[in-house]
Amino acid sequence: MTFYDGVFPFYPHARRTWVFSVDYIVVIIVFLVFALAFILIIPGIRGRVRISWTCRVLTSLFIGAVTVAVNFTTDWEVGSVDATTTYKSFSNATVNANIGVLVGFNGVNITLKGIPINQINETIDYNEQFFWSFGSNFNEYYNDGLKKGLPNPILYVAEKFTQYDPCDLFRQYRISGHYASACMWVAFCSWIICNILFSMPIFIYGAYMILVTAAFIIFSLISFATVRNATFCNINFGSEPLKTQFGVSFWLSLATGLLCFIIGITLIVLNRCVPEKLKVFFNTIEEDEEESPKEQYSNEHCYTNDAFRHV
Repeated sequence: MTFYDGVFPFYPHARRTWVFSVDYIVVIIVFLVFALAFILIIPGIRGRVRISWTCRVLTSLFIGAVTVAVNFTTDWEVGSVDATTTYKSFSNATVNANIGVLVGFNGVNITLKGIPINQINETIDYNEQFFWSFGSNFNEYYNDGLKKGLPNPILYVAEKFTQYDPCDLFRQYRISGHYASACMWVAFCSWIICNILFSMPIFIYGAYMILVTAAFIIFSLISFATVRNATFCNINFGSEPLKTQFGVSFWLSLATGLLCFIIGITLIVLNRCVPEKLKVFFNTIEEDEEESPKEQYSNEHCYTNDAFRHV
């Protein structure tokens, strides 16, 4: 192997440890900057208005951050298995390793980590990303993996996602991920419109728009979830199957969608029951201007009596 160092099929460069997507990090930093800027100006807001603004802004930033960030995550569907498997082509050497799969909208991330990490005089710690987003050629990524001499377990899993594999995972995940991502971006656009409407006197339309945001988030989840019901391909390592389940991004998106739905319904109900209180919360009227019907009737009665006295 020393003689053939840098020549295929041997892996010529250092393994890549798992890292966050650059786009994902940028999104998190942007929303954290907005949140930090708002926290710095909170002391300048007086009275109960400070509480309402804090609730509104932080909740809104959380929803916006989730709807954007999940487009770049790779843990919508995750799975792993511990197995004893062959390591390299043209070799009978076997290793004990954990094989992991992380599926996102834009591709699949396949990991291989030895148990223990050092075996057969090598450090077994691989992390490879294969993209299928529109504009990317998944088969080219797979062919590059073949040329680099990636370990057999990674190539075996990646082969299941290639375009012409009988499992048809490529078409199902690519199309469902595309539509799920599109729904998430529409949800983000409706979130922007929702915030604009909440800052205007017609804030009740903001409640309707946040329901639209919830609807598109749910549509995104349904689009992605249908893949698991339509896929009947098994990925086995010996007698050990690699089973997948919904990951953090899926459940976080579901929680965000339910949060938007609860907020929208609550605001609509409050607008019908206690509209004046809701106007105070959204700062469309001052708290001192709020009057109950009884107080308003009492004040009008006093004004009438004073007028009769003057007469």
